[in-house]
Amino acid sequence: MERPKNRVYLKDFSRNYQLSGFINFSSDDEDANIEYLYNIGLSHAKRGNPRDAMFYFDKVLEVEPGHVNALANKGNVLGKLGKYDQAITCYDIILKDNPEHVTCLLNKGLALHYLGRYTQATTCYDKILSNSPENASALYHKACTKSLQKEFDQSLELLEKAILVDGQYAKKASMDKDFDGLGNDSRFKSLVV
Repeated sequence: MERPKNRVYLKDFSRNYQLSGFINFSSDDEDANIEYLYNIGLSHAKRGNPRDAMFYFDKVLEVEPGHVNALANKGNVLGKLGKYDQAITCYDIILKDNPEHVTCLLNKGLALHYLGRYTQATTCYDKILSNSPENASALYHKACTKSLQKEFDQSLELLEKAILVDGQYAKKASMDKDFDGLGNDSRFKSLVV
């Protein structure tokens, strides 16, 4: 399909770091422009284009360094790219002003988990659980961390709680390599059947 010659498509310039020279916004409202760029980044992230998403989140952060959603999503993208220390930096910026931000605490915990910093990961999950003891995701990820630390009894107790809150974690645990150390344990088998 041939494109009309007079139209400029943003995706054509997504890798060009001088994007601002190509975009003529129809609005003088800076907030609308920031949200527009943020939404493009979010769209790229959802479609599995982390580098393009990062580009747009960075553009938003150039204008508004404290944009919570752009920071959180940039952290998520960095995590998907295996850049866990950089992801943690994004989450820490948010947590400085909002220490109870559940998504950031959870994602920071996951990044720490992937770095093998299990005690710090557990601290993040515990902050969530202190305010919301039924948070299935925090229970599940803390169970994963405890399993890798070979604290199997505590891991099974946490996993059971997570499954009671949200049954989807039974199937997830059955395929999660973090529980390989429990693979032959009858208690684990009874939870994930």
